Amino acid sequence: MIVVRDIFHVQFGKAAQFKAAMLEGKKFFDGAGVHNVRMLSDYVADFYTFVLETSYDSLAAMEASLAMGMKDQAWREWYHNSIVPLCTSGKREIFTVIAS
Repeated sequence: MIVVRDIFHVQFGKAAQFKAAMLEGKKFFDGAGVHNVRMLSDYVADFYTFVLETSYDSLAAMEASLAMGMKDQAWREWYHNSIVPLCTSGKREIFTVIAS
């Protein structure tokens, strides 16, 4: 199993709008082969940091899920219209689960 953390740095003053957009976008993860979706916000970190944490059975499963999302016009519109304009930067971290 792998855990993926998509880390978003959000513009000052846009945290509430970003949180609402992410909660709205949760529907895209349901049924797309994504397990254990967690949405996190900073408690002690760089200001206005949000993390979308997901897990997959394998890297191949993650790639298949990403490909499915990229083909979904509704997802692309949501992401490019609701998420991208609110972010200053971001990154992705991928971990192998050793034990849980």
